[in-house]
Amino acid sequence: MALYEYVTQEQLAGFDKYKYSAVDSNPLSIYVMHPFWNFVVKFLPTWLAPNLITFTGFMFLVLNFLMLAFYDFDFTASSAGHEHVPSWVWVAAGLFNFLAYTLDGVDGKQARRTNSSTPLGELFDHGLDSWACIFFVATVYSIFGRGESGVSVVTLYYILWVVLFSFILSHWEKYNTGILFLPWGYDISQVTISLVYLITAVVGVEKWYQPVIWSFLYRDLFTFMIIACSFTVTLPMSLYNVLKAHRSNTLKHSSLYEALLPFLSPVLLFVLSTAWVFCSPSNILELQPRIYYLMVGTAFANVTCKLIVCQMSNTRCQPLTWLLLPMSAVVLLAVTGVFTNETLLLHLWTAAVVLAHIHYGISVVQQLSGHFNIFAFSLKKPSSD
Repeated sequence: MALYEYVTQEQLAGFDKYKYSAVDSNPLSIYVMHPFWNFVVKFLPTWLAPNLITFTGFMFLVLNFLMLAFYDFDFTASSAGHEHVPSWVWVAAGLFNFLAYTLDGVDGKQARRTNSSTPLGELFDHGLDSWACIFFVATVYSIFGRGESGVSVVTLYYILWVVLFSFILSHWEKYNTGILFLPWGYDISQVTISLVYLITAVVGVEKWYQPVIWSFLYRDLFTFMIIACSFTVTLPMSLYNVLKAHRSNTLKHSSLYEALLPFLSPVLLFVLSTAWVFCSPSNILELQPRIYYLMVGTAFANVTCKLIVCQMSNTRCQPLTWLLLPMSAVVLLAVTGVFTNETLLLHLWTAAVVLAHIHYGISVVQQLSGHFNIFAFSLKKPSSD
C-alpha cells in the first residue's frame, strides 16, 4: 500500500491508456550512443529489472556529488592557493558520470529486451533525471570553483536555473504536444563532462586558469556553452514544436493559460529562491552554496515530477505545488531576520525538501506498482493472492 496517494484515480486511468512517443534526432545519439547501448545491453542478464539499472545510474551521480562534497564542499578547492581535489577523484568522477549516462541509455533497451516496458519505467527514469540535474551541475562546478579563474556562486546559481528550465521544456513540450522531443544538449553535455573530468585528472585544475584565447577563460567558455545551447537550440526548438502542433491542430491545450500552466510553479520557485539569495541578511548563497543548490534542485525535481505525471496521464497540470507554501514561509523567516541562524534554517529546510521528495517518489512508485501489479525493482510477478 502506498504511503500516500499522490496519483489520483483519474491519473491512474490515464496511465492505462498511455503510449510512449518520443523523437530523438541528435546525430551523436543516433549514430554513436544508440549502437553503443545496443552493444552494452547484450551483456546484462535478462533477470535484471530496468528500473534497477535506472536507479544504479542515478546513484553514480549522487556518489559523484557526495565525493566532491567531501573534497570540495564550498567549491574553493580548484582555486589557486587551496588544496586541490586528488587526481583519482576526477578519474572516478569521469567514469561514474559516463556509467550513469550509459545506464540511463540502456534501461529502456533492457525493458524492451525483457518485454517489461511500463509507464512506471518511463516515469521513474524521467523523474530521476529531473533530480540528477543538480547533482551533475554542482559536481562540474568543482572543476572551476569560485576562485579568480572560476565562476561566482551567483553565476552558477543562474546557470543551474538555465539547466533546470532546459530540462522542463522537454516535458512542457510533451504536455502540449503528446510527443517527447529529446534535447540535443543532453547527450553532448554528458559526453563532454565525462571527458573534461578525465582531462582534469591528467592536466590538473591549473590548466583551466589559462585563457582559451586572449582573455577568454575556460570558465567563460563553460558559461557560454550552457547558455548558448539553451537559448539558441533548446528553447527555439521547444517553441517551434509547440507552434507546429498548434498550426496542425494537434495541440492538447487550446488556451494560452492552460498551455503555460506548467511554468507557474517553477517560476514561483525561482522567484522565492532568488528573493532569498538577494535579500539574505547573512548572504546565504556565499556561506552555503552546495546546500542551497541541493535545496533548489530537489524542489525543482519535485515540481517537475508532478508535471511528468500529468503529461503521461493526460491530465491537467495543477497550478501550484504544495511545497511552495512552506517555502514561502521559510524565505520570509530568513529575509526578515525572524529566524536569526540562517544557515540552520537552510539546513532544516533542505532536509525537509529532500525527505518530502523521497516520500513523494516512493509513494508514486508504490501506487503505480500496485496499479499495474508489478514489482518496481524485479521482473518477477506479484502473487495474485
